[in-house]
Amino acid sequence: MVSTREPGGARSSVVDLFPTKHLEAPKVRDMPEPPASFRHVIGPGIVAAGVGMASGEFILYPYIASQVGLVFVWAAFVGLATQYFLNMEIERYTLATGETALTGFSRYWRHWGLVFAVLAYFANIWPGWATSSATLITYLVGGSVAPIAIGILLLIGVILTMAPVVYQALEKIEMVKVAAVLLLIVVASVAAIGASTWADTPQIITEAGLPYQELGFALLLGALAFAGAGGGQNLCQSNWIRDKRFGMGAYVPRIVSPVTGHPEAAPSTGFVFEPTPENLGRWRRWWKFANYEQLSTFVAISFLTILFTSLLAYATVFGQEGLASDISFLEAEGDALNATVGGWFGTFFWIIGAFSLFAAALGIVDYTSRLGADVLKTAYLKGANESKIYFGLVWGLVVIGVVVILSGLSQPLVLLVISAVTGGLMMFIYSALLLLVNRRTLPREIRPGAGRVAALVWAFLLFGFLSVLTFNQQLQNLFGG
Repeated sequence: MVSTREPGGARSSVVDLFPTKHLEAPKVRDMPEPPASFRHVIGPGIVAAGVGMASGEFILYPYIASQVGLVFVWAAFVGLATQYFLNMEIERYTLATGETALTGFSRYWRHWGLVFAVLAYFANIWPGWATSSATLITYLVGGSVAPIAIGILLLIGVILTMAPVVYQALEKIEMVKVAAVLLLIVVASVAAIGASTWADTPQIITEAGLPYQELGFALLLGALAFAGAGGGQNLCQSNWIRDKRFGMGAYVPRIVSPVTGHPEAAPSTGFVFEPTPENLGRWRRWWKFANYEQLSTFVAISFLTILFTSLLAYATVFGQEGLASDISFLEAEGDALNATVGGWFGTFFWIIGAFSLFAAALGIVDYTSRLGADVLKTAYLKGANESKIYFGLVWGLVVIGVVVILSGLSQPLVLLVISAVTGGLMMFIYSALLLLVNRRTLPREIRPGAGRVAALVWAFLLFGFLSVLTFNQQLQNLFGG
């Protein structure tokens, strides 16, 4: 058997690098051949862009542009670049092992995965994206938000339950969403964004700034850090590329419907390859494909969306007094588009927005349940069926969301605190854990180099600072400071 040499000269199998106190060692198999064409690996980055294309792209950055112009759009690029490196380190571990990043963390402490899964679940208990989509639907057809939002939640549960292979259904829906948003961008570029706005576009660079006096430091840092995705969604890159059959994930069964799917026997841990010349050659091609897929989909689509929705807000409502920084901001923008372009465009804008937020809600329910199912199956319920655990968690979120809506409550303050603090806290912690598992568990031939390590350190510092700042702000809100 081919072996690896670790510091001190000891030679051992690659399997011996993996801690086995809490989880059994992975099995050894060859790295699968990568596809001949790039088009066969397109998907996970589009899913990530589609799920993440929600509050930041449709509310936060356009709101900032409406208040201070285009001077903060640069932050989207910085935030997306940071998340790109985080996502790729998450993908590195799964490409090399077929295990999710949460499983890698759990090898060092059994409950790490459960900590992140619980945080993600509680952060998404409030059905904010379903109610946001329902709100936009009321702009189009009238009616009450609550029953529409409940219908959306039930539809999400049915879609995720009935899809034979859940990832494939999610990928198709998010691809349609991305296509719809790109259509909005094309139409807006011609019909709504005028010559004066295009002339002001260089301000993104020439007048780049940090307008914290106008908008507050925490708001701006939150926009910088969570452009594109954030929190638990980044961790789900592991699950999505595994279900897309990336690298060693080809050996791991996918989540299938308990009604229409065909379940397979699933191992509790993954598979690794010995670093032979043949395997390393395949690894390099997989790694190149994965990096390019993430850059050309998640990063490019997310940045283009933020850029053009910011330009659209700037062209229509820049300087307008009394704009809300929540979902109702989109009503004012739609009304402005109706007045300046024509009634058809405001309606078109709301339709795309409603579908976009619905697709985001679908993806959020999916990734939250995936994280929990993976952790429970791997570390606690090894004899259970992961697909059944997944669907139990899906319907748990749906039922909780319906109960919250029927209670008539506005979003409780405690859930606001959880949502605000959880995402940054999770990213702060798992930036460090990614550095640990990828530098210590993987064979040295495929470990992150100095540049990628520096990117993880930057993410650790950024999200640590953001977490402290946000937590301090929420404490002041809670106690009237």
